[in-house]
Amino acid sequence: MRAVIVSEPGGPEVLTVTELPDPTPGENEVVIDLAATAVNRADTMQRMGFYPPPPGASEVPGLECSGTISAVGPGVERWSVGDEVCALLAGGGYAEKVLVPAGQVMPVPDGLDLVHAGALPECACTVWSNVFMIAGLQPAETLLIHGGGGGIGTIAIQLAKALGAKVLVTAGSEDKLELCRSLGADLGINYKEQDFVEEVKAAGGADVVLDHIGAKYLSQNIDVLNTEGRLVIIGTMGGAKAELNIGALLGKRGAVIATTLRARPADEKAAICASVVENVWPLVASGTVRTIVHKTLPLDQAGEAHRIMEESSHSGKIVLTPR
Repeated sequence: MRAVIVSEPGGPEVLTVTELPDPTPGENEVVIDLAATAVNRADTMQRMGFYPPPPGASEVPGLECSGTISAVGPGVERWSVGDEVCALLAGGGYAEKVLVPAGQVMPVPDGLDLVHAGALPECACTVWSNVFMIAGLQPAETLLIHGGGGGIGTIAIQLAKALGAKVLVTAGSEDKLELCRSLGADLGINYKEQDFVEEVKAAGGADVVLDHIGAKYLSQNIDVLNTEGRLVIIGTMGGAKAELNIGALLGKRGAVIATTLRARPADEKAAICASVVENVWPLVASGTVRTIVHKTLPLDQAGEAHRIMEESSHSGKIVLTPR
């Protein structure tokens, strides 16, 4: 099979297409013939040498995919050869064939094409597990999303609005803020021109904050939390170390939660996938939640896809297809 590998840590140019052996499914595994995968920030970090795959996972980048099952291993009962599916991965998505634990395979939501389905699992599982399963966002509460125009942000806006929450977002351009508003955001804040702390406080504060910046925003995020607010950190684009004002957190009876999805045990990821299929897929099938695809490129242009990602000029997801 053709697959994209990282020849050495570095810039987008180190992504090269090579031939690798076709995967063979083991116990409770399936092989998916790729229709689409999508680029995530974690892929760019892996390319630079900062985010290696967990033990046992493929060295090929790619945390999600869609396609058709071409082989099933022993013990697989739910899935059959020929099923059109999408999947959450620990790695391996940038390849023509993808090996996946059966518990992380999900049906394609009704009415969704395979290209858009390939850009859905990572964002849907990240948002649902963090904002709803962990932080417990409730109807009538307020969610602040940093980076509202990205893949995570666009899904988070729609899910939170569908479940009755108020949504505030930050983004770096008016185009991205307009997209966020069109998806249901109640307030868009241009972080390059406005103080998001002042704007969020004026809007009544936040009960849950979904943040991929990390250290740079830690004190400001705590500042905007309401009483019993929850800050969920899912990335460290703004650094990994910061001073925490415990007094401020105590005063709000607040919580700071930091999570990753990729390295979780397979049974935990399977439970998240099952909850997503139950709670999120019906909203996708009804059109209430939709995947925003910025651009589609072939696997051999993975480097260009990473360049677009790192420029942050895109909205939604950047998708890769086999050809």
